[in-house]
Amino acid sequence: EGRVNTSLKDRQTECPPPEPDSLMDGDVTFQLFINNQFQDAVSGRTFPTINPATGEIICQVSEADQVDVDKAVKAARDAFRLGSPWRRMDASHRGLLLNRLADAIERDAAYLAELETLDNGKPYAVSYSVDVPNVVKCLRYYGGWADKWEGKTIPIDGDFFCYTRHEPIGVCGQIIPWNFPLLMLAWKLGPALATGNTVVVKVAEQTPLTALYIASLIREVGFPEGVVNILPGMGPSAGAAIAKHMDVDKVAFTGSTEVGHLIQQASGSSNLKKVTLELGGKSPNIILSDANLEDAVEQSHFALFFNQGQCCCAGSRTFVQAKIYDEFVERSVERARRRVVGDPFDMKTEQGPQVDQEQFNKILGYISSGKREGAKLMCGGGVAADRGYFIQPTVFGDVQDNMTIAREEIFGPVMQILKFDSLEEVVTRANDTKYGLAAAVFTKDIDKAHYVSQGLRAGTVWINCYDVFGAQAPFGGYKASGNGRELGEYGLDNYTEVKTVTTKVPQKNS
Repeated sequence: EGRVNTSLKDRQTECPPPEPDSLMDGDVTFQLFINNQFQDAVSGRTFPTINPATGEIICQVSEADQVDVDKAVKAARDAFRLGSPWRRMDASHRGLLLNRLADAIERDAAYLAELETLDNGKPYAVSYSVDVPNVVKCLRYYGGWADKWEGKTIPIDGDFFCYTRHEPIGVCGQIIPWNFPLLMLAWKLGPALATGNTVVVKVAEQTPLTALYIASLIREVGFPEGVVNILPGMGPSAGAAIAKHMDVDKVAFTGSTEVGHLIQQASGSSNLKKVTLELGGKSPNIILSDANLEDAVEQSHFALFFNQGQCCCAGSRTFVQAKIYDEFVERSVERARRRVVGDPFDMKTEQGPQVDQEQFNKILGYISSGKREGAKLMCGGGVAADRGYFIQPTVFGDVQDNMTIAREEIFGPVMQILKFDSLEEVVTRANDTKYGLAAAVFTKDIDKAHYVSQGLRAGTVWINCYDVFGAQAPFGGYKASGNGRELGEYGLDNYTEVKTVTTKVPQKNS
């Protein structure tokens, strides 16, 4: 019920994976993608990828390790050599290839959305209407930038002509998470390829399938050999091998702050490769007493529960001014109880399963911690189905700043509501965290909105909205939430070196 026909009989892909339904026979193995070829891991090892809605194995996936990373990096290095087809390609043609990739993804949108839901558990309605369209927009946005990322001429003193070139960094290792597998792949590939780099992507072991399908489209639309290499594998083996590789020039990582520390350390102990990190968050969502209450409740619900709570920027500390606190809690509990949890392929479903058993257990542990430390469990708090990794939408009231659930990133459908009195107080409390990824404020007073937004130490602040993203707007964090920015023009900075060229001239004329 609610399943969309995704047979796509007329797909012209060279090497398409099977239809999602046929994956469940257990005889299918998805391979690594190196140098435009699908191939087994050198070790021959595979690992299962699990359907989180049922706990069943979808299929087997080749498991990359150090040797496979070496092969992929060599392919990327060869593709980046001076005089290669990729290095000689017109910038406008790089942009054309990104647009062709976007076209192919748009053509196969229903298939990709179903594959994403099967492997990740997010509702199909979200995969199809949010994730895939934003992938297409991101790639088209960066396709447009490919021939517009310009240097400058600089009037330095003396008889010299001086200019800058924006050159690609080289081989970029890109390590992406499981919560938005398709979207994070686009965020990484778009700016890296637009600026002429080559890439080795390590996809999350929980959700490798859509990236490997994208690999077949990358080959189909005409990217040269070795420009994009996609490796499913484990963090401690494949991910670590990329982070410490002496022939990787830059690494970009989205994931936990804990692993971000390890990647930064690996860069320092290897070749000082450039590092950009988009890490965890414990984002404050501040509701002032003059806010539109109905809208603030709905937006705050969305801010926390979207994507099963598996968002690095989730509004996971909901600060509500004392005057409206009780009513806000009451309405939020009522909204959480109405949230539809179930089969992600049912179009009525708002919330699917958590991504895997590990996350499922971790979230339930945090719920137990909240109860143990004295937070008031208002609704939910338990398992929502007899199979699969479903957790009830959960709301805690009377949460204090020092509680574990108010300090640590839960990454699940667990809402914490805290009370505050004054603006100065809430800004201070909101900033009292090691994180600084996102924040929001709800108020009808524009002066208060700007006062709070300027006081918050966060890379993104939303006013009277939440989770509003655009390929044009940069995203990234302060403090332990990372460094560097993705998306927008700022996202190009992380994938280019600035070269200054100075030429002696006989005589300079102003």
